[in-house]
Amino acid sequence: MENVRNLILGVSAIALSVGIVGHEAFAHDDEEDVTLYRVFVGDHDAAKITAFDLSKPENRWTFETKGQNKLYSVNEGAAIVSVQSDDDAVNFINSGISLHAHGDHADIEISDPKAVEKQLTGPRPFHVIDHDGKIVINFDKGGYNDIVDAHELSHGEIESTRLKQARAHHGFAAPVGNGWVTTVASDAPVEGDAAPTRVGLRAVKADGTPAGDVATCTGIHGEAFSGAYLAAGCKEGILTVTASADGPVTKLLPYPAELPSGQTTGTLLGAKSMQVFMGNYGAKGLVIVDPVDAPNFQYIELPFRRVDFTLDPANARFGYVLTEDGSLNQIDVLDGKISKSAKVTEPYSMDGHWNDPRPRIAMAGDEIVMSDPNAGLVRRISKTDLKEVGTIKVEGKPYNIAVAGGSGKVHEHGEGHDHDHDGHDHAHSHGDPKIYAGYFEDEQVKDRPLSDYAGDWQSVYPFLKDGTLDPVWKHKAEKGTASVEDIRKEYEVGYKTDVDRITIDGDVVTFYKDGKPSKASYAYDGKEILTYKKGNRGVRFIFKKAEGDASAPQFIQFSDHGIAPNKADHYHLYWGNDRAALLNEVTNWPTYYPSSMNAKQIVSEMKAH
Repeated sequence: MENVRNLILGVSAIALSVGIVGHEAFAHDDEEDVTLYRVFVGDHDAAKITAFDLSKPENRWTFETKGQNKLYSVNEGAAIVSVQSDDDAVNFINSGISLHAHGDHADIEISDPKAVEKQLTGPRPFHVIDHDGKIVINFDKGGYNDIVDAHELSHGEIESTRLKQARAHHGFAAPVGNGWVTTVASDAPVEGDAAPTRVGLRAVKADGTPAGDVATCTGIHGEAFSGAYLAAGCKEGILTVTASADGPVTKLLPYPAELPSGQTTGTLLGAKSMQVFMGNYGAKGLVIVDPVDAPNFQYIELPFRRVDFTLDPANARFGYVLTEDGSLNQIDVLDGKISKSAKVTEPYSMDGHWNDPRPRIAMAGDEIVMSDPNAGLVRRISKTDLKEVGTIKVEGKPYNIAVAGGSGKVHEHGEGHDHDHDGHDHAHSHGDPKIYAGYFEDEQVKDRPLSDYAGDWQSVYPFLKDGTLDPVWKHKAEKGTASVEDIRKEYEVGYKTDVDRITIDGDVVTFYKDGKPSKASYAYDGKEILTYKKGNRGVRFIFKKAEGDASAPQFIQFSDHGIAPNKADHYHLYWGNDRAALLNEVTNWPTYYPSSMNAKQIVSEMKAH
């Protein structure tokens, strides 16, 4: 366990430096730090999901489904998967919160959550694995796994491929390096089981063709990833899997003799910021599993039977487990013991069916959020002292729960926001991330003066043409599913212009084409709020020519991610002689940065957002 201790301490220091724990550590004057967690709750009895912002639960959404929902937060919280096992359906919701890491900080983009139109259907979906950009759902009675690309899902698209198993069973498939592994079941039920017995794990090709021998792991169940390892619980111990040039490599870690006999691990959680697992072990026990160093197991006996447990992604040292007496227990992963406990709800007996309505817990930054079905509440509990800091009423019987969100910078300025393909006007606001994402009330939009855009500006189109911006396209491609070439083609159309410089001084705007000026004075002509197909909105601030050169356009329309007075540091400009027609232009958006910025600074600014 010593390697785990050292890794935890190192990761904790890194987390503090990049804002996982202290998100204000690297605040910049022109950027806003925002922390937002969004909670998704499935009802025990009704076929619906309730979502709300933890800090402002009045921001609330409801999604109708086919049946009871088991919820998974996937793709770093960008999406929620709803598995309805008894109703043969899988639904997807884009959470509306996306985080993009940039070394010393993360960027956060926020919009309303939205259901993905397409769903998956099939015989009894169950286990979900989220790893390496792939979301894998096992269909227990179909004998296959459907694989969804996480990046396509983030754009509301579901194109699944299928990995077949030799026979239908309650199992899983997972990507490991360049290969795959899948659980294997016996040809027929054994020892009176009602279904084929799971006997182990096997490396397979993407189509399910065997690519290796079966690694014995009787009753394999409870898979998780941590660091370089995939792990799963077995009757014999914990089976680990790592990638190699020759394919997946398995190793069994036998349960040590000092663990209580007759128990096994059937649920595993993998830490994200260190290489360690926490799993159940019998009804009243937990095990901490180090896949590398002996002793590989630490056993923790609980005072009462376990209801639910989770790991803290922000502080790798701790996990939390709710027990049936209504107590929340903090688990010290390093020392393998309960470090503190507190009563947080009324008792929930573990007698009865496994799917009876009982609380579920999840992490939301500095809080543990817990559904409380009998009380009709989601409880907010501080992880510092395990005291309740608030409750949120949820209609029905709140049951399964998932959380999306985190801390990041909302950029007040700078190109590089991936443009909405339905329109390139973006809303922005100092202080409200929902406005930044294009969700605001009409009364929040204020008139803006031409002085907001005063200065000497250069087109970025020449930098696109000479290849200077190529690193920007590569950066965007790494974050999404489009190729570098496709992104460049989109921006080729968007940035295209023969006006390479614009100056704005007082009410006079001068356009330079091939070095030749054309100027006119302009007066404010109001604002227009545009609504795009995706439901978000943007604002155009419009100015009409009062007098000047005949070659100067009759109208100019600014879009700079703002909805109220604020000095622009870049903008998209639309111009022409037909005010209404300009409002329909969404593919060509000539973009201007200050002429004082050099090419390197512009590239850096674009890549940082």
